[in-house]
Amino acid sequence: MERAAKKEAVEELHEVFKTTGVAVVAHYSGLTVAQMQKLRTQMRQAGATVKVSKNRLAKIALEGTDVVGIGPLLKGPTVIATSNDPVAAPKVAMEFAKANEKFVILGGSMGKTVLNVDSVKALASLPSLDELRAKLVGLIQAPATKLAQLANAPAAKVARVIQAHASKGEAA
Repeated sequence: MERAAKKEAVEELHEVFKTTGVAVVAHYSGLTVAQMQKLRTQMRQAGATVKVSKNRLAKIALEGTDVVGIGPLLKGPTVIATSNDPVAAPKVAMEFAKANEKFVILGGSMGKTVLNVDSVKALASLPSLDELRAKLVGLIQAPATKLAQLANAPAAKVARVIQAHASKGEAA
């Protein structure tokens, strides 16, 4: 790699690390190209990205960012998954690790907090941002619909009582 290309790669990685919400580091040795493509596709669909770079360049790019704590994890053939959603990258990484035993999660970072493997698993078990939004909208809508039903119920009951009296009066 030329010096200019290295500098460009470091700058690009630095921007990714600066803007990311969470980073997950894993070993990927032994994975086929098809498996790596599948991982990249799954990450992209979840709104996350996967980066494979030289560990030395990645360590340089980490300096001055919140995720600098993942530096010691960068040993051997590592892949770094990043996402703005704190659940997306860990969730996809854990699902992929279950299906591929050669993909080993080492840890990660969420902001300045360094995560071990158990912390990444805990993050992966949380609902995604979209799921939380859907639940919140459901919680907000439920009382409103019940309130509307309660407001309409007395009027409906009054109408039924009047209809019953009218029917009784016609029958007599």
